Amino acid sequence: MTQELFRKLPKVDKLLKETTFLELIETEGYPSVYNATSETIQEFRKNISNGLISDFTPDDIFKTIINKIKIKSEFNLKKVINGTGTIIHTNLGRSVFSKKNAAHIAEILTGYSNLEYDLETGKRGSRYSLVEDLICEITGAESALVVNNNAAAVLLCLDEFSKNSEVIVSRGELVEIGGSFRIPDIMSISGSKLVEVGTTNRTHDYDYENAITDNTSLLLKVHTSNYKISGFTKEISREEIVELGKKHNIITMEDLGSGVLVDFSNYGLKKEPTVFDVLKSGMDIITFSGDKLLGGPQCGIIIGKKTLIERLKKNQLLRAFRVCKMTLSSLEVLFHEYYDEKNAVKNIPTLSLILEAPEDVYTRAKSLKSLLNENDIEADIIESFAMIGGGSMPEETIPSFALSFPTFNSVSLERELRTGENPIVGRVQNNCFFLDMKTILKDDFEIILNRLLDVSRG
Repeated sequence: MTQELFRKLPKVDKLLKETTFLELIETEGYPSVYNATSETIQEFRKNISNGLISDFTPDDIFKTIINKIKIKSEFNLKKVINGTGTIIHTNLGRSVFSKKNAAHIAEILTGYSNLEYDLETGKRGSRYSLVEDLICEITGAESALVVNNNAAAVLLCLDEFSKNSEVIVSRGELVEIGGSFRIPDIMSISGSKLVEVGTTNRTHDYDYENAITDNTSLLLKVHTSNYKISGFTKEISREEIVELGKKHNIITMEDLGSGVLVDFSNYGLKKEPTVFDVLKSGMDIITFSGDKLLGGPQCGIIIGKKTLIERLKKNQLLRAFRVCKMTLSSLEVLFHEYYDEKNAVKNIPTLSLILEAPEDVYTRAKSLKSLLNENDIEADIIESFAMIGGGSMPEETIPSFALSFPTFNSVSLERELRTGENPIVGRVQNNCFFLDMKTILKDDFEIILNRLLDVSRG
């Protein structure tokens, strides 16, 4: 029987001459079809040897080849429907861009641009100048610089201002961000010497004062945006740090982490220090991320005193940290929205989702439920709580609504939706799978419907 199965296996070169395969080669290319065919025949041969195949048809081989070609032609980075309710989801790409932002990026990428060309003079220009004035106009800073992420921004500043010298930081602010990147490690790489002061829960101004020496170059404050210490606590204010810096002629800097230009307390949420708050305190240098609460692309933004920013522009590390035209074009669209806060909270998806009224989420939930019910898929609306995410405002939850699916096995459904075509990521909680409507948009409805229909059909 085994030998008969081996004899049924076609030769690769013979298969590739058949009309069906010639047509496939026209669309997919010879190397792709040859490799998929060769791998399929080898797999069938191995499975026959191991007794895993009792019979097969030519159509079985062809379908396997087609599937292999399809899998290899797929992109690794793909669109995912976020049903977790976490708005700035670090693992799912953080901030979503507006269609306006995406359209501008596409326009820049599909042609040439003045990335480093001064159209006025006809001479070489600087990519950093494309957004510097805009950022300064919106924030009120003297000068600005953009690098590829906030960790790079901090490292660049430490390398320029504190190499081979001491940097004072409160022990309660030695944060670790995603991927095990830690402030002490970044400081070590920069060549600066960490001087910890205070205790985990309490740090006073005199802790900083007593630690200052002739070798102190920087007083650093790190906003603990991804965790909170509560109870018997005390932290030195940024205004107190600024005063100490002036008194001892030492540079002051704050790593704000998730930069925000909107005061959320005006919209009923917990107060999060804004870029304006930190600038008002008098800090010399401020760094923050572009892809979190700001709502834009991954980048690190440095603002502050012009003399200090000019020094950073001459640092040799800057070339290693520079941003590309995609980041700059996206950032320019983003900051244009901040000319008017009403436009920002309406047009920047991250902000609009955070500040969206619960009744609007409920309306979306009802619409999707109706669509599913019309197609014989049972779904229930349940109350839930969404998260802001992205290492921002860790204690803040937002009232939301989700859809649960009582007729499906929760574990199987979660796996099927996550691993299939057009991935959908939800949550399993209390043995119930649900999709939080806070992060699901109307454009996602048809995909969700079709995926659930596929799963229900088995």
